[in-house]
Amino acid sequence: MSDARAQTVYFYDRHPISCEIILAKLRASRGHLNGLRPDDLFPYDQDHYGGLAATDELARNARITKGSRVADFCAGLGGTVRYLAFKYGADVTGIELTPSRVAGAEELTRQVGLQDNARVIEGNVMSVPLDDTTMDAVVSQEAFCHVPDPRQALSEAFRILRDEGRLAFTDWIANEPLSTDDAKLMWDGMAIQPLRSIPEYRHLVESVGFKDIRAVDLTTEWAPILRERLAMYQRLREEARQAGTPMGHDAFHESYVRFVDLIQQHKLGGVRLVASR
Repeated sequence: MSDARAQTVYFYDRHPISCEIILAKLRASRGHLNGLRPDDLFPYDQDHYGGLAATDELARNARITKGSRVADFCAGLGGTVRYLAFKYGADVTGIELTPSRVAGAEELTRQVGLQDNARVIEGNVMSVPLDDTTMDAVVSQEAFCHVPDPRQALSEAFRILRDEGRLAFTDWIANEPLSTDDAKLMWDGMAIQPLRSIPEYRHLVESVGFKDIRAVDLTTEWAPILRERLAMYQRLREEARQAGTPMGHDAFHESYVRFVDLIQQHKLGGVRLVASR
């Protein structure tokens, strides 16, 4: 296993949001798991910045409608996959590197009965196990920052999209170069690869063949969202401490605190980028 793959799997195997935690919270709130609906999961399984509203914005930009064939790159526990299948009637395939996340996604999807049009399969977005020109849209949320060669992942998105198919994703950006210490902290805690500015990202997307590229700087929008997420993670750590259970990956917590600080300073930020094949 490569260092990048091993580090990413290590991070997500210890992520503070897991299938087990989601199901435990549902049991606590409902008393049982009988008759779960997809929207019962949405308060717990949307592990991306901005929640459902951010996914709706991607869906609008990707022109996802009933029957659209969609690939979600780096799908995690499948929250976006299930939401797009349930709300929009799309047929959605998530690609996810970490075996434990794939298994968790499968269990959550089974629990809510969406297996017919929502699935997460194990795979690497630099070599996607899908056929050429078979997808109407490719989406991704805050994930290419973990990918060692994002140009190859974008080339794979271009390959599997039909003519005029749409790419819509969000990701981290570097508004200023990170210090050596901060770059190491982001790698050690969250498996973050070297980051790009928005102009560099636009050039990268254009270089693999995409056209009609539009980029929106999300840095200001993300600042309060990430402060709230940090508070949520800190609550989860305290709950674990009080329960005498593992408190999660310490390096993740340290790096996330610094990440939120860098976002507030606008040294790091976010982008939503949309393009056509």
